[in-house]
Amino acid sequence: MRSLSFLSKMTIFGFLLSTLPVIFIGAFAFVTSSSEIQKNVNEGKMQLIAQINSNVEQKLTTVNHTLNQVINSTVLKKAMDMPLTVNDFMMYDDLRSEIRYMQSFDTKLEDVILINARQNWMIKNSGLYRFDSYPFYDKLLNQMNTQENSTWVMNPSKWFYTEENSRSVSCDYSISLVKKLPTTGLEKYGMAIANIPACSLQDLFRNDTEYLDDILIMDEHNQIIMHPDPDLIGKPITEAGLTDMSQFAAPTGQFTTDIRDKRYAVSFLHSNLNNWTYLSLTSIDSLTKESGKIGTYTIYVCVLMLLLSMLLAWLGSRKMYSPIQLLLNQIGGLVTVNQKRKANEFQMIGEHVHTLFQSKSQLEREVHQHIGQVRTFFLIKAFQGHIKQSELLEKLKQFGYTKHIEAWKTMSVITMQIDSIDNTRYEKRDMELLLFAVHNIIEELIPSDQRLAPIIMDQTVVTLIGSADGEADAFRNTVYALTEQLQQHIFNYLKLHVSIGISLPIHTFSQIAIAYREGLEALRHRIKLGEGIIIQYENINSGKHYLNLNYPKPVENELIDAIKLAEKDKSKELLRQLLQAVFAAPLTPQEYQIPLARLLNNLLMVMQESGIGLNQIHPNKGSLFEELLNLHMTAEIEDWFWTEVIHPLIRIYRDRQDAQYHNISEKIIDLVQKYYDTDLTLEDCASRLHYNANYLSSIFRKETNCSFSDYLSAYRFNMAKKWLSESDMPIKDISSKLRYNNSQNFIRSFRKQEGLTPGQYRDKHKEGKEPTTS
Repeated sequence: MRSLSFLSKMTIFGFLLSTLPVIFIGAFAFVTSSSEIQKNVNEGKMQLIAQINSNVEQKLTTVNHTLNQVINSTVLKKAMDMPLTVNDFMMYDDLRSEIRYMQSFDTKLEDVILINARQNWMIKNSGLYRFDSYPFYDKLLNQMNTQENSTWVMNPSKWFYTEENSRSVSCDYSISLVKKLPTTGLEKYGMAIANIPACSLQDLFRNDTEYLDDILIMDEHNQIIMHPDPDLIGKPITEAGLTDMSQFAAPTGQFTTDIRDKRYAVSFLHSNLNNWTYLSLTSIDSLTKESGKIGTYTIYVCVLMLLLSMLLAWLGSRKMYSPIQLLLNQIGGLVTVNQKRKANEFQMIGEHVHTLFQSKSQLEREVHQHIGQVRTFFLIKAFQGHIKQSELLEKLKQFGYTKHIEAWKTMSVITMQIDSIDNTRYEKRDMELLLFAVHNIIEELIPSDQRLAPIIMDQTVVTLIGSADGEADAFRNTVYALTEQLQQHIFNYLKLHVSIGISLPIHTFSQIAIAYREGLEALRHRIKLGEGIIIQYENINSGKHYLNLNYPKPVENELIDAIKLAEKDKSKELLRQLLQAVFAAPLTPQEYQIPLARLLNNLLMVMQESGIGLNQIHPNKGSLFEELLNLHMTAEIEDWFWTEVIHPLIRIYRDRQDAQYHNISEKIIDLVQKYYDTDLTLEDCASRLHYNANYLSSIFRKETNCSFSDYLSAYRFNMAKKWLSESDMPIKDISSKLRYNNSQNFIRSFRKQEGLTPGQYRDKHKEGKEPTTS
């Protein structure tokens, strides 16, 4: 190498480059202004309030989900149709259990109130009340007049606790999640209210954030929800010194304003969940005071970094390029002296890498080896019967057996085992190598177009022999001759005796699992016949195929899938098919117990894996296995499986699906209520909720008994009636807001549904007079 190599030049250049960042940092220290520092602080504040917003919304979402479980429970749905009294203590106790379950989560919930205005009852932590006798009956009833079916509002805490003299109210205001009941349908006559004390809101994330002294939260009505001073909670934001509300028009932003004669930087963020606004207030005076100190300290740090970088740059650069030097030394023997003189270090490395890319054949061999391993794994599963018949031929084609499938008419499985290595030159540790040698002899002796790739399973070498000859006797003779030849070659090369089992001829690839069992069964007869023999299964089983217990595993898999999908009719049909297949085998009554017990055991395993307790499908009863073994008629067994195991499981899976479907339909209803005055479509809802539109359509129709378009039209129609009776909005504006092409179409549609024109409807409800017909 030359005295000043290319690598050394690169090292010196790296040293020079390493000092540039320090110089730039020093320059930055002198030009940094207080406004730039303020910008950085504001960005940090925006990240802080974004984190707080995320934490709060996570807690509120948890409250919303748990309240959804309460209002969707079977107990509450049943109670909504009952006039609860003190005599209905069991129903009351069930409702209280649902409420206590919701309050068990760490969400700071203080109370959950259930109200049924139609049946005139109200349930809280403290008991059951007549709703019209409650002191704040009018206030609570007014909560049902909101436009949304689910909303977050701030209410005075005394609305919920005044009548309880022994209770001290922990906070003057509560943040309430109000959900109208029932959740589906247009008529609402009940509510579920979950209350969180407003002054405890900081506790929800105090452990996650240390800097809360300048963080505020206000609701959509500009009322303070969270403030470092608890006395300001519930008051207008102007009480905190903020008077210009126009600054909050954007979804997020920053501005400066005067608060009590001091200049503040305000960062804010609007929440999409409940229209709350999160604010952070930072004094500009404190930022200005600290900016000078920051600049001075930065200069000192830069000088120190410059000195350190001068010391470490050379060492760092040498260390960075040391792998290149090491690599160059390793390949030094592969290049000539003349090449070293003409090329720099990187050129020599590049030339050597180029030669590596030319070793394509080696890479191909490695890939082929991996493909062979995958093929071996597939064949093992196929011989064991773990591949579905519908997938078997497709997989065989993928592994290059298309010609075998098209040409073979008759096939047979041969199984080969080494009898013994005692009294030979081999040891037990050599068994794996000997089996591999037998495997290779089969590959060399039998052409690839007459066999599948041989595999080793449980000390047995297995392969499938095939022929285009459909004559069974001729095929048997051919296979027997091949096995004799194999046996002789193995003895000549390895000096070992092997025994070979031959299955009955088969004509479809779907029978290879049965043929494999026949080959193994034939080998078991060595115990009588001795070693070094060829055993044909037809000689030990009267020419009949191996009697499988006829347990239809693929049908069982389909049955389990249908149960999990709560497909009742399909599950019942698959159960019938499975039991028909089981009883089709000529077995004794005692032998039938084996596949039946297997089916029951597999169903119980599915139940346990899904988190379903045995008492949920079989409460307070004896052993299921004992009940099953006491049945003696086919119809009784089928009915028992259906009524005692499968149908109860389907009900549980359906209840889980219904809860999920209800949550999705509720989200669609919320979108309708928010965007009914836009060109909202089911495809828009699917895009927002990340679901397929057809899937949402079927769920919504199942939950509401009407289509999405009908529900949207009905909701717009109700809004039209509300505006006509409660406002002076022109009919033309109403028709435009409800997305009608013109007011005449709106008038015709309104008259068709209500029997009155919009003007007549407005006169009737505003003046209390019967409309005059024109």
